[in-house]
Amino acid sequence: MKLRKSIYKVLFIQSCLLCLIPAITKAQAVPAKDENIEFLMTFGREGATSWGDDDFSQTFFFKIPTTYKEPFYIRVYDPDVGGKEDEINGVWNTRMAYSVYGGKGSFSDPDARGTRPEGNYKSGTLLASRVFGNEPRYDGAWYTFGPFNPLEGEFVQKFDGNIFKLICDGISGDDGNLYRYFLSREPDNNRAIEGGNAFTYEYSFRMWNNTTSVAHIYPFIDSGTIYVRQQNFDWDNDGHILVVSSVRKGSEAVISGEDNWEESRLPIIEGEINHSLDFQFHKFKGGLVRNNNVVIYIENQYGENMPFFSIPIGGVPVYTPKVTVNKIQK
Repeated sequence: MKLRKSIYKVLFIQSCLLCLIPAITKAQAVPAKDENIEFLMTFGREGATSWGDDDFSQTFFFKIPTTYKEPFYIRVYDPDVGGKEDEINGVWNTRMAYSVYGGKGSFSDPDARGTRPEGNYKSGTLLASRVFGNEPRYDGAWYTFGPFNPLEGEFVQKFDGNIFKLICDGISGDDGNLYRYFLSREPDNNRAIEGGNAFTYEYSFRMWNNTTSVAHIYPFIDSGTIYVRQQNFDWDNDGHILVVSSVRKGSEAVISGEDNWEESRLPIIEGEINHSLDFQFHKFKGGLVRNNNVVIYIENQYGENMPFFSIPIGGVPVYTPKVTVNKIQK
């Protein structure tokens, strides 16, 4: 009996460790594996919004847990604008600026958490920056910012971590930049930081060029939220957006057409507070819309923007129907 209990104990510990490994190893890829998004997207500022970018800028925040004391790096995959990954508009003429900020105000300034590159959105202390054009050496390759000291970020108590900001701005041209990030312990390898995360308040990304892959984003629902208002841009009527949670089987969200915004409200129900929602992007099965770029953000009833976390807080929400048992009368 003691041997059997020991075996079960070992198996239980092993299974727990196996469950933890994916959360650690994939935690700081942006987009993360569970999001199933191939690329982030930003166009040059002279681009046409009908190509899917409303403001030619995208901001991400990176959380470094207070328990992590070592230097870290933020790596960018395919940072240039040219080559096989990016979207050309005539000829390659676009320049893209990446800027890393830390220090006081980099997160807490309200403009930093806005959905448009306006006001003091570049708040904080500039720690590093680099402008890329059409540079073949970075096509399909990584560029590394850092090293950074975790204490160079802005401490935010509710995240129990130091927050850094990375802004990607299309400063000229009209081509599309497709790229990814990774928050890493090492400069030349993607080695995740346990407990780290990334989030944004407006997500600009490229949909898959097939009709079977489903993209996901995960807004976190704070206490006191009564409803959320989602707004999406240039969806091209390409399928539907389904909102799922552990207590919601699926609610449809209104989708946009070509070069326009659409919005809809979603009441928050019991069981969704202090959990993440799963916004699922299903492409239309009847015909493939290629190179579909999409922008989306979400507000609560007070008009406050809500963050999308690369690793959903509380885990990926999966609908679990309630099972009722009726007593049979004899």
